[in-house]
Amino acid sequence: MINKIAKTLKNFFRGKKTKSTVTSKTPKSNKVSTQKSKSQAVSHKKKGNPRNKNYRKKETPEEYRARRAKLAEERRDNRNNKSQSEKSDNVTKTKPETLTKSKVDNWNISSFKVNQKEGKTRFHDFDLSNEIMHAISDLGFKYCTEVQAETLPKSLIGDDITAQAQTGTGKTAAFLISIFHHIQKNPIEKKRKNGTPRALILAPTRELVLQIEKDAKGLGKYISCEILSLLGGIGYKKQQEILKHKEIDILICTPGRLIDFMNKRLVDLHRVEILVIDEADRMLDMGFIPDVKKIVLSTPQKSKRQTMFFSATMTGDVGHLSKSWTRQALNVTIEPEEITQKNIEQITYITTIAEKLTLLYNIIKQNKLEKVLIFANRRDECKKLKISLERVGISCALLTGQVEQTQRIKRLENFRNGKVRVLVATDVASRGIHIEGISHVINFNMSEDPEDYVHRIGRTGRAGAKGVSINFADEEDGYALGALENYLGKKIPCVYPDDNLLVPIPKSEIKPVREASTSNSKNTGRNYKKRNHNKSNRKYSGNSQKENKKS
Repeated sequence: MINKIAKTLKNFFRGKKTKSTVTSKTPKSNKVSTQKSKSQAVSHKKKGNPRNKNYRKKETPEEYRARRAKLAEERRDNRNNKSQSEKSDNVTKTKPETLTKSKVDNWNISSFKVNQKEGKTRFHDFDLSNEIMHAISDLGFKYCTEVQAETLPKSLIGDDITAQAQTGTGKTAAFLISIFHHIQKNPIEKKRKNGTPRALILAPTRELVLQIEKDAKGLGKYISCEILSLLGGIGYKKQQEILKHKEIDILICTPGRLIDFMNKRLVDLHRVEILVIDEADRMLDMGFIPDVKKIVLSTPQKSKRQTMFFSATMTGDVGHLSKSWTRQALNVTIEPEEITQKNIEQITYITTIAEKLTLLYNIIKQNKLEKVLIFANRRDECKKLKISLERVGISCALLTGQVEQTQRIKRLENFRNGKVRVLVATDVASRGIHIEGISHVINFNMSEDPEDYVHRIGRTGRAGAKGVSINFADEEDGYALGALENYLGKKIPCVYPDDNLLVPIPKSEIKPVREASTSNSKNTGRNYKKRNHNKSNRKYSGNSQKENKKS
């Protein structure tokens, strides 16, 4: 019995062990199998299994060439298919350069018809290229002005010019047409050194440089020509990069910025073919003549270049400079009073300092003037006048020598586009600004220099158009009339303003001083000090209150 029980127990315990061993061995085998599979996969990757996605069979040179040739054929087929689809869809894509060329090729001078008139000279009478005539047609020019008619016959053949002409007579177009004509007639195929212009134009003010650049782009838009303006106060790095990396054909600049780049050897003037000096009398007044002399000496000799010397007024010093810088030049003179008599109506009101603002307000409001240029003699007067006009609801912008160049350009564009109704300026803006549609120029202060007066009123009535100039002669500025009459050689009629022009400004139109100042000006240092002073007073008052409570 005992033996039987021992056998059964042994068999029982043996059965459990076999089951446990079976269950415990199976996962080990699985682990071993997975490890083997991983090692096999790694070995396949290392050896280069064709089933692996990243595997690339090592090619022979012949197989590599065949594969590249097949890819090239596929690309050609794709291009041919694209071109056929574009032709079927009638889609033509051209670059802007080819578009301009096609425009010029399609344009014919027969579409630009101008009838002959006695005493008038047409641009058709000169041997100008199709591209120049196309641009002249786009700008709406038909007949030459007096300066253009007298200077172009000589300047187009390379002769020197000395012209005395008032602003607004078209002298800018005269020398620009001559420059473009010379560049087209004398092309240079060889590569030129960067920063070596073929034509150099000097102007005294930044505004005049920008205006000449704008006119040059208008007259030369169908000619492959690189134009660059150099002026202070804006874009120094941009100008520097263009001089380093581009070939410049026409360089328009103020003397100071040009000398700056010359000292850095970024501008080389030894190959200048045409030299233009504009507003030479203004350069003399502003003290630029030493700089201009240095620039002229850096250009070729006057026998090897063409020089065009333009000035609104010609004094003894300016005349001496013109003779020393030109060679057998044609002298052209147009008296300023001829233009002012014909095109500009001049009105002079006898008034007082107290009535000037009321008179100005009524002239603008009653006549519904939309583009008015007002001149004052000093910066502080311009600022006061701007604030006063804004208080009575007239949109106004300020242009003085203290305004940064970026702001000048922005304000001039706003005035040109009609966003600003009135522009108040000093004599810095009396030259070089050509804005179409200025109906009235108002001299809030009579000019102390008769020459500046001529340039002021020249902002209206440009290129033969009609304009109105209004002068305010008060108890302080009335003395300037005598010198002005002697300069113009005629008497200036003076009248008292009508009663309707002296009607007081409605109180409803006048804004408080705070609103006008806060809405149109930033916080100044004085306001900042006041705020800090008020804060400090508050602190002291708070401390005193605490001390009173403690006591």
